[in-house]
Amino acid sequence: MNSSSALISIDLIKEILSRLPSKSVARFRCVSKLWASMLVSPYFKELFRTRSLAKPRLLFTIVEHDKCRFFSLPQLHNPYEKSSSTLLAAAEFHVKFPRKILRINHLTNLKYFSCGYASGLLYMYGDRYQARPVICNPITGRYAILPYRYTYRKAYSFFGFEPIEKQYKALSMAYPSGPGHHKILTFEEDGDLMWRRIKCPLRHDIKSDGVCINGVLYYLADTSECAHVMTSDYMIVCFDVRSEKFTFIDVERFCRLINYKGKLAVIFWEDDEDIYEKYHLDSDVYIHMENRRLDADPTNELRVWVLEDVGKQEWSKYEYTWTDDRFFRRHVSVVGATASGEIVFSMRKYRSNQPFYVFYFNPETKTLQLVTDLDINKRIEIQGFGETFKKCFSVRTFVNHAGDFDANDLKLLKSVHPPLVSAGYVESSDADSD
Repeated sequence: MNSSSALISIDLIKEILSRLPSKSVARFRCVSKLWASMLVSPYFKELFRTRSLAKPRLLFTIVEHDKCRFFSLPQLHNPYEKSSSTLLAAAEFHVKFPRKILRINHLTNLKYFSCGYASGLLYMYGDRYQARPVICNPITGRYAILPYRYTYRKAYSFFGFEPIEKQYKALSMAYPSGPGHHKILTFEEDGDLMWRRIKCPLRHDIKSDGVCINGVLYYLADTSECAHVMTSDYMIVCFDVRSEKFTFIDVERFCRLINYKGKLAVIFWEDDEDIYEKYHLDSDVYIHMENRRLDADPTNELRVWVLEDVGKQEWSKYEYTWTDDRFFRRHVSVVGATASGEIVFSMRKYRSNQPFYVFYFNPETKTLQLVTDLDINKRIEIQGFGETFKKCFSVRTFVNHAGDFDANDLKLLKSVHPPLVSAGYVESSDADSD
């Protein structure tokens, strides 16, 4: 009887703890050796991951040059069930990164700054002369500083996760008109962190951040100035994280890439333009929009193409048109889609004297839900950062963030790192030897 009661008690404990935030569960490991063993078991990790996936969060990264702070907010399961067209929500502050160590130097131009999200971890790399690529856990604040990676002119790199062997990899693509090689780094506990050369059969320029879906990393590329026979100037590069092989998909125009219910989708406005080409010399490609009034566009014409068959390159194409005086699309970014298919838009900039908005768009009902007044300013003032928010800050938003103890327990992620030694300037002729 006592043995049965003990077993039931442990099962109940697991059920209760699996519903707590990852930080709280980590602290409970210190209760006893039994609890420590229980909470690192594969069964509990999978149970916790399943619970977390059922309660995904929006992850916000607020950055200004070398300062970085992380917040999150519960993702709305059904944003249309309430009668109000505008919902209020408060974001939870998690951690601030030490600025002198990381040298993030955030910019919105892809050639100056790379940022990727995969399975609970963030990858950031900017300032190719001084900075080091960084992988971090935005909830715990633990991070790893990767080996120095010199890149000629542009710092294009991506981050992916391979779910079978549970490996994270960083992919660095060389500038197509310069020296150097494409390289890849496997983020693993038992191996050396080092960049390895990798070959890509088609020369191309990069036009988007990456999105990783079921172990395949996708990004938009431009081949207009490269000697390749393509049906369009644009293509989607598909990189299999496990096999480290490249394949390619034709696409008709400039667009953004998102994960739509486990499938690759491209999304664009009817009057979209290639901002990275038009404003390629600007460190902030959205700077030309900042001086405009925060007005809504009279008509929003959204196009969503979902890739149904990768091999045959077959797309399902959808068109949505709506008017809404609360939606100012020139000031928001498409950040992804929820598991149920709502497309999420988030403002790119945060100002303390203006509300911050997140929009959920339901393609089936063509309903737009507004989440406003994310209480970021209050949270930051509580943490002592209120003074800095008198300026304009860039915000990067990621959908479907879920706790994962496999990510939390990576030994390579640490809370404290020794001071970095400057790598110094590297001549372009030396770019192949890193």
